[in-house]
Amino acid sequence: MYNDTLLRRAGLPVTDLTPVLAEEPCPLLFATVSGAHLYGFPSRDSDVDLRGVHVLPAEDLVGLRTPEETRSRMWDHEGTEMDLVTHDLRKFVRLMLKPNGYVLEQLLSPLVVHTTPLHAELAALAPSVVTRNHAHHYRGFAGTQWRLFERTGELKPLLYTFRALLTGIRLMRTGALVAHLPTLLDEVAAPAYLPALIEAKTEAEHGAAHLADGEAVARDVRALHTVLDEAQTASRLDEAPSGFDALHDLVVHARLGVPATP
Repeated sequence: MYNDTLLRRAGLPVTDLTPVLAEEPCPLLFATVSGAHLYGFPSRDSDVDLRGVHVLPAEDLVGLRTPEETRSRMWDHEGTEMDLVTHDLRKFVRLMLKPNGYVLEQLLSPLVVHTTPLHAELAALAPSVVTRNHAHHYRGFAGTQWRLFERTGELKPLLYTFRALLTGIRLMRTGALVAHLPTLLDEVAAPAYLPALIEAKTEAEHGAAHLADGEAVARDVRALHTVLDEAQTASRLDEAPSGFDALHDLVVHARLGVPATP
């Protein structure tokens, strides 16, 4: 069901979420950990972001009432804020078919708190939706986080900026998605000061970034944007997703219990 050791190593304050997930009104296809715990730089006071997919009954989609395609729930666990956000399978798959790296990170997160055979089927189809255009997602996310860092001076958005750029670069080069910043530092050339910033982030979720040379950091960010641009240009990934039909079949058989087309 879940890997207790992996979840504890990632800094989760609680690993068995079965009682909480059992309260969900619709069956869950999966639930995973996202956010700073997935990215490899949680703080002692970090919230826990749980993301996943639920499956609405067919009658919720064919009647007159507006279906609850997205559900959100927050609670406190011994002083740690926990939140669970799930999308209905059809909405989640539609997001997958866009160049949306965020939902792919949720789907492929190794920090699994609930899974099913359909989760594995959906994850196996993830490569069919990865395109060169996913570079736009990571470029845009990095830009948003950098502007937030410029306004606040906080370390968190600065690390999010670097994480997004390095994830995008690796994805363009290999077609494989890695969201864990410490792992990315071993695979993509990056500034040597990042491990120290990751270590500093453990102290506080909204701590200030104490930088020896802010201008040098800005240059490094601009340089990684250039590397991402070059990686996108050179990428062998397709321009458009190829997995529409297989994903359609998966949604149908998940909803109706009809076997997927071979």
